[in-house]
Amino acid sequence: MQAKLSTMFQSLQVRNYRLFASGQLIKLVGVWMMFIAQDWLVLELSDNSATALGVVTALQFTPVLLLTLLSGRLADRYDKRVLLFVANTFWTVLALGMSMLVLTDLVQLWHVFAFAALLGVANAVETPVRQAFVSELVGVPLLPNALSLNAAVFNSARIVGPAVAGLAIAAFDVGPVFLFTALSSIAPLVNVVRMRTSELHRAALPPRDERDSARVIDGLRYVWRRSDLLLPMVVMSVIGMSLFNFQLTLAALAKTVFNTGAASFGLFSTALACGALVGALSGTGRRGRPSVWLVLGAAVGCASFGTLVGLAPTYWAVVALLVPTGFFMVFFAQAANQRVQLGVDAAFRGRVMALWVLVFLGTNPVGAPLIGWVAEHFGAGASIWIGGLISLATALVALTWQLRRAGARLRFRVLPMPRFYVTSPE
Repeated sequence: MQAKLSTMFQSLQVRNYRLFASGQLIKLVGVWMMFIAQDWLVLELSDNSATALGVVTALQFTPVLLLTLLSGRLADRYDKRVLLFVANTFWTVLALGMSMLVLTDLVQLWHVFAFAALLGVANAVETPVRQAFVSELVGVPLLPNALSLNAAVFNSARIVGPAVAGLAIAAFDVGPVFLFTALSSIAPLVNVVRMRTSELHRAALPPRDERDSARVIDGLRYVWRRSDLLLPMVVMSVIGMSLFNFQLTLAALAKTVFNTGAASFGLFSTALACGALVGALSGTGRRGRPSVWLVLGAAVGCASFGTLVGLAPTYWAVVALLVPTGFFMVFFAQAANQRVQLGVDAAFRGRVMALWVLVFLGTNPVGAPLIGWVAEHFGAGASIWIGGLISLATALVALTWQLRRAGARLRFRVLPMPRFYVTSPE
């Protein structure tokens, strides 16, 4: 057990990565608390409008759609550590401004829309840079473990944040939650400054003329020529757009279908995050690049359980189904992320990871308003199971295409344990 735990948390032996992960954990707990408070605030200001909730979600992710590829170009041209400091400073200032509006009762719905869009700008710059920076913190041998721990940190925050936010909103209202978010975002700033640049795993920046020639279009062409990178990105783009809108759909489901309070809404998010944490930790022992079959199998599992969540008839059935949904959601996203990161050349990592962030988060502005409209007119449950069926169809089509391309076949074995497996051609 001790050896297993040592392997699971191996990247934490690296000082710079410990600083990075601890700063992210503190910040993300506050961010998830803010997401819950923001959704609750929007519902209060809009008279429980799921459409308004979809709009704020879209505004939050639209900058990712517009700016992420440019941020990837910055990551390939400049010091990623400096870029992270600038982006997190911008986030902190905006979060402080939003908390003051809420605490002074001056906040209006358009304020929430504006701040969601501006905070999205900070995310659009910070996320691809942070993704590409991980390899500099630990080096390529530890990269799969570090990526898995990143997912574990993210989902640990998803467990703690919504649970605490639900109780805090019930006890103190939304204002103190926004203030805590602003204060927690200072932690990454402090820890980035404390990192030892001499211990980073990176080569010196290339000459200025070479950096200036790092074009976005070259990164797109690079991915287009690589089907092993393109397939997981296409599947992720569809699932991200149609199913990964739980921030929107669970809020609407809790308040409009089951008529629960903020604490019960937090339980939905916590159940999803508990499964997601197990899914993240299950990949920490991975040392190589995940196979395409693992990625597609996880996508099928994620879509299947997501569909069942939308069809669940009772509150506690939803809670129970969100646990395996969270597991497969993160297991799929993490395996796809690792397959992309471990298959890309270092010179293109920033631009390719920016494209990954675009398909992972940037599809939300497209899907969120439509999902919100479906939730408002046909019910929150329908908005989930319809997205689940679209995701399942996409995953099965991708699996069929890959089987035919590889000349392989899908088999099912009952003993010693029921499982599907792939047989390669002779």
